[in-house]
Amino acid sequence: MKSKKIGLVLTLFVAAIALMACGNKDDNNIKSEGPGDVGNKDYKTEMNIAVTAQPPTLDPSMTVSQVALNIAGNVFETLYTLNANYEPVPMLAESVDVSEDGKTYTFKLREGVKFHNGEEMTAEDVVASMNRWVTTSSRAKSLLTNAEFTVQDPTTVVLTLESATSDVLIILATKAQFPAIMPAAMVEAASAEGVNEYIGTGPFQFEEWKQDQYIHLVKNEEYQAVEAEASGLSGKKEAFVEDVHYHFVTDHSTRIAGIQTGQYDIAESIPLESYEQLNSSDDVQVSSYDGGALTAFYNTNEGLLADVKIREAITTGLKMDEILLASYADADLFSLNPGYMNPNQTQWATNAGEGIYNAGDVEKAKQLLQDAGYNGEEITLLTTKDYGEMYTATIVIQEQLRQMGVNVKVENFDFPTFLERKNDFTKWDIFVASTGYQLTPPQLLAVTPDWAGTKDAKITELLTAIRSAESPEAAQAKWDELQGYLYEYLPSTVIGHYKSLIASTNELEGFTVFEAPILWNTKVIK
Repeated sequence: MKSKKIGLVLTLFVAAIALMACGNKDDNNIKSEGPGDVGNKDYKTEMNIAVTAQPPTLDPSMTVSQVALNIAGNVFETLYTLNANYEPVPMLAESVDVSEDGKTYTFKLREGVKFHNGEEMTAEDVVASMNRWVTTSSRAKSLLTNAEFTVQDPTTVVLTLESATSDVLIILATKAQFPAIMPAAMVEAASAEGVNEYIGTGPFQFEEWKQDQYIHLVKNEEYQAVEAEASGLSGKKEAFVEDVHYHFVTDHSTRIAGIQTGQYDIAESIPLESYEQLNSSDDVQVSSYDGGALTAFYNTNEGLLADVKIREAITTGLKMDEILLASYADADLFSLNPGYMNPNQTQWATNAGEGIYNAGDVEKAKQLLQDAGYNGEEITLLTTKDYGEMYTATIVIQEQLRQMGVNVKVENFDFPTFLERKNDFTKWDIFVASTGYQLTPPQLLAVTPDWAGTKDAKITELLTAIRSAESPEAAQAKWDELQGYLYEYLPSTVIGHYKSLIASTNELEGFTVFEAPILWNTKVIK
């Protein structure tokens, strides 16, 4: 059987490239001094983190809770994970062979890796964990339908797919509902609500969950790190503190006060309105990381915007920079880019559609509206004040539409009602939503029919072509074609990309953020 070999040599090369790339960025990852800059400093043995809420569980395949997945990511590891360029690289796997027909993936496992209970990870553990994941995770069920893992030998497992797809490794490396490797006995004892223990292979292990107060992790003294350079969620991991406490602090002002007094070393989910206040402090570092895209969705099913000529006219007149500045207040917190995917995710980064994106040409928009036969009909903007950036963006769009000569009204509801009304295509013409990034184009809400009613044969055809492409390069070319088509068909338009905020004290060394705060390789100065 002819096969393609993807192994650690490639990983080392990719990690090195990723690190060089990261060195040129100042707005994605945050970084202080490296752990090697020890000098004569004394370091703390504990770290305290304020999070917004108590997670429902730490079972990764059973939840989409960001807090849960961030904490669980210290305890559990996966066969593949993401480097800083959002590329899938081995973690508990050593390498993978892919059959020529693309339906069989043979994973060679790292040997000598131990769970927190002292037992060595085996192929049986991996197969039990992965088969549970493909049947319990909603994302795995939809993207890897009828996939099955089997044991080939004590250090080799085989994944068999129903059909070849180009995104298998990145799905395995996904952070949402990620496929954690656990002891087989723990998997077999799991109930429909999830596992009853939290035993993984990560650099920290679960110690205690004090309900409504905190989760306590401790250093995994037996952790077996890979030798590759640290990059994103991949590479060498080393725990420099003995104890980590995640404190549940729902009140924003309490988290902010705690980071200012040094009670917490890290505070997550800092509100945008506190950015300048904290950023001006000498003792606190406020850092941004990729949050997601702010997008305007058009009603392609009913009403005035069912006409693509109207959608084109409106998009031509929108000034995205004005919408973003009003919504996020500070230019550090957003960026202009027509891409539907994360611009830092190199495989999917494309500027297709930039000819119409952010054109801001009001006079041309007026002409296009006239050419389309617009005659003063009223259009409805649907929004919710529950998400400030969505409401603000909607108000700015309302004013820009008025400048184009459009008769427009805004209807505001609480978020549950907003979601209910967007599913009724007689109730709206445009709505704005801020949505987190997805790892592959088929996961985008912009191409999901159940989200804003986007149904188009060419979109479906190109999505299929992306998943069935023979190589990442071929898939990228199809995505480039699809994004270009989205700016022709215009079921939506990206407004721009926003940042999320994390605050940390200036006493951290080696601290980075990639999708979440990275606690391994981080020291805390006394």
